[in-house]
Amino acid sequence: MDVAVSGNSLAGTSTPYNRLQELKAFDESKAGVKGLVDSGITKLPKIFVRPPEDLAAADPVSGNPAGAQFTIPIIDLDGLTGERSGVVAGVRRAAETVGFFQVVNHGIPVKVLEETMAAVHEFHELPQELKAEYYSREQMKKVKYGSNFDLYQSKYANWRDTLFCVMGPDPLDPQELPPICMDVAMEYSRQVKLLGRVLFGLLSEALGLDPDHLEGMDCAKGHSILFHYYPSCPEPELTMGTTRHSDPDFLTILLQDHIGGLQVLSHNGWVDVPPVPGALVVNIGDLLQLISNDKFKSVEHRVLANRIGPRVSVACFFTIHFYPSTRIYGPIKELLSEENP
Repeated sequence: MDVAVSGNSLAGTSTPYNRLQELKAFDESKAGVKGLVDSGITKLPKIFVRPPEDLAAADPVSGNPAGAQFTIPIIDLDGLTGERSGVVAGVRRAAETVGFFQVVNHGIPVKVLEETMAAVHEFHELPQELKAEYYSREQMKKVKYGSNFDLYQSKYANWRDTLFCVMGPDPLDPQELPPICMDVAMEYSRQVKLLGRVLFGLLSEALGLDPDHLEGMDCAKGHSILFHYYPSCPEPELTMGTTRHSDPDFLTILLQDHIGGLQVLSHNGWVDVPPVPGALVVNIGDLLQLISNDKFKSVEHRVLANRIGPRVSVACFFTIHFYPSTRIYGPIKELLSEENP
C-alpha cells in the first residue's frame, strides 16, 4: 500500500496537504487505520488531527471531587430473582441522572464475551486483502467493514476501524458475515438481544409503565452490532478514538476490553467508565430520552486514542434506523403532565 497522508507517505515521500485527496487515498486503500499502523508510521496523518480550536479548547477531565459526584453505577441483575424493585430503582436513578450504568450477572456467559472479543481481534487482524472484500460505504449494506462512516463530513477522522452488522429485525443470513467471526457474531447477537429485552422491561418499570411497554413500542425490534478496533496511536493527544457524541438510538449495550478509554461528560468534565471484568456498559440513547419526556438522559461520551493497543469493543445499538418504519415517536402520553408537557 502506497498512500500519501498529510505529507507522511507510507512510501516515504512528502507532498503538499490536500485534505480531500488524502481522504480519498486513505479510503481507496481499504486498509483502515490498522493499515497505517502496520506501515510503521510514527507521526499522526493530518486527516486525523483535531482542528486547532478543538485542541486549544478547555477539555477538563474530572478529578476525585467530580468523580465522587458523578460515578457510573454498577447494577447486579442477579437481584431480578429476588428483590426486583431494588434493581428497578437502581436503573431509574442511573437513567435519570448519569445516563450510563454497567450491568453484571446479566446472563451472557463469560465464554461468549471472551469469544466475541477474540473474534474482533481475529477479523481486524486478517490480511488486508481479505478484509478489503467487506470494505464499503454503501448505507444499505448489512455487513461492511470500514473506517469512519462520516469520513468525508467530519472535521477530522477518528482513530478506529469498524465491522458493522445489521442483525435485526430481519434475520441476517450468517453467510454474509466474515467466516472467521460468523458463529460468534450470531451467538452474541442472540444473547445481547435477550438482554436488551430484559433491560427494556426494567426501563419500562422505571418509568412507572408496564414491563412490556417499551418493547411494545418496537424499541427492541431492530439492532445492529459494531465491532470496533482502536489500534495503538503514535500521537494520541492529537486525535480521538471516537469523537464526543450522544447515541441516536433507544439503548446501547457495550462490551469493552481491559484497556479502557471510554469517557462520559458530566457537569464537572469527562469521567472514565472503568472496565469491569464480565460487565456490560449500558447507556440511554436520544430516542429513549425523547419518548421518556426527558426523564431519562442521553449523555455525550467519547473514546480516547491511546498509545497502548489495540483496544477493542463491541457496541449493540437498539434503533429504528435500519428498517422501514412509518411510526412517529414522541413523548409517551402517560409521561405527560401540566408540569412536564
